[in-house]
Amino acid sequence: MLSFWANLNAGAPLTTLILTRHGHVPGIKPERFRGRIEVALSPLGEQEAQAVAQRIAATWKPVKVYTSTLGRCIATGAAIAAACGISSEADDALCDIDYGQWQWETHEEAQAAAPDLYALWHTAPQLMRFPGGESLQDLAVRAADLIRRVGAAHAGETVVLVGHDSVNRVLLTHLLDLPLSAYWRFAQEPCNLNVIEWNGTAAKLLRLNDTSHLSGLTAG
Repeated sequence: MLSFWANLNAGAPLTTLILTRHGHVPGIKPERFRGRIEVALSPLGEQEAQAVAQRIAATWKPVKVYTSTLGRCIATGAAIAAACGISSEADDALCDIDYGQWQWETHEEAQAAAPDLYALWHTAPQLMRFPGGESLQDLAVRAADLIRRVGAAHAGETVVLVGHDSVNRVLLTHLLDLPLSAYWRFAQEPCNLNVIEWNGTAAKLLRLNDTSHLSGLTAG
């Protein structure tokens, strides 16, 4: 029987997935449930987008950028595409989770309104459906379809995915064959770098939440 790592290299050509999150926006600190609301990159977020773009352009040779359809990801992806001399395409599968009634609420407001649901979100996120919104299972279906499509279109190539905290966590659980209960095990900072090799059936994580290229950036 082939080992897991032997199996990773035995099938189709490897697709290298460079997964990042959009740059800083209002609503990250102090934290709000942003979801589908449109918030533009802050000045710090614009700096972060340029920094991750230069890091990617200097280190890899991606052929395409895919982003969420929300403006903060489109702007981050545009910076990456420009630095790499490639095109960018928005895809709804990378959109943030729909927080429903909790959208743009602070965590304190959500906890006060629905303490049991708020506790469930932090202790068993796989069981949570946001009131009037999505569940992690809904997000996982979108994520799995995205990986299938991108893998089929870019076998043997490198692509960049620009998503959100929530969708990136779910993408990582899907690619690494982990349960959705592992959602909180991953930190996902703005304009970070996660690098995964994928052959259509198995993945190898090469880099997780790397933010070394953001050193020295300030909100001023």
